[in-house]
Amino acid sequence: MSLLQAVILAIVEGLTEFLPVSSTGHMVFTASSMGIEKDAFTKLFIETIQFGAIISVVLLYWRKFFDFKKWQFYLKLVVAFFPAVVVGVMLKKHIDTMLETPIFIASVTLLGGIVLLFVDNWFKKPEIENVDNVTVKKSFFIGVFQVLAIVFPGLSRSAATIIGGMQQKLSRKVAAEFSFFLAVPTLAGAFAKSMWDAYKDTPELLTKNNIQLLAVGNIVAFIIAIIAIKAFISFLTKYGFKVFGYYRIILGAAILLFIILGYDLKIT
Repeated sequence: MSLLQAVILAIVEGLTEFLPVSSTGHMVFTASSMGIEKDAFTKLFIETIQFGAIISVVLLYWRKFFDFKKWQFYLKLVVAFFPAVVVGVMLKKHIDTMLETPIFIASVTLLGGIVLLFVDNWFKKPEIENVDNVTVKKSFFIGVFQVLAIVFPGLSRSAATIIGGMQQKLSRKVAAEFSFFLAVPTLAGAFAKSMWDAYKDTPELLTKNNIQLLAVGNIVAFIIAIIAIKAFISFLTKYGFKVFGYYRIILGAAILLFIILGYDLKIT
């Protein structure tokens, strides 16, 4: 992987991580279309540059994350994060297999797009307009929705948690913000596990050059994610999900077409 390729992948990560469009599908498609070597480091890079994106959330919402007097906020995140931990441990082999099955990711991306066409009509009467009013019980059920994105790579963690929030009577804006907050422990945990596994099982991947690529990737993803989050909140509040639905349908169909034409879109 070259430095330019690392930067492009990081831009894609920063743009898509918090949008309901499946960052996994985008990363697999982008890496393959650039002809990046399908090896263990490519997989590690894609898994770990999410860390830069989640730091952008902490920066943008630093008052929320560092207001230690409101301990309930942390409790809600822990409760929402818990289902993902349990399912992630129990279904690790299934998840790894699905992540290496582009046709599955593409299909879920497309079908998820169809769902987004109707989401705004399903949840028209939100009752919660402030994230502080999200209860522990509602947090747990949003976390259950996040599990769907783990079991079905390509669904989009962001899409699953935002829809889960709206199902729990959160407004689109509040559902999106809670989704951002929940991304911090979820993706930080995934980052830590991926780096630990690499250090323990494949330390040869952590060369000086590779570490530099990871550092650049996280910095770029951090910068781009800040822009994407601000733009997404504004767009979602005004226009809803339909545009993202059409986009996902087009993307999923395009990936399926490439697979039919014989392109190998696996990242490992």
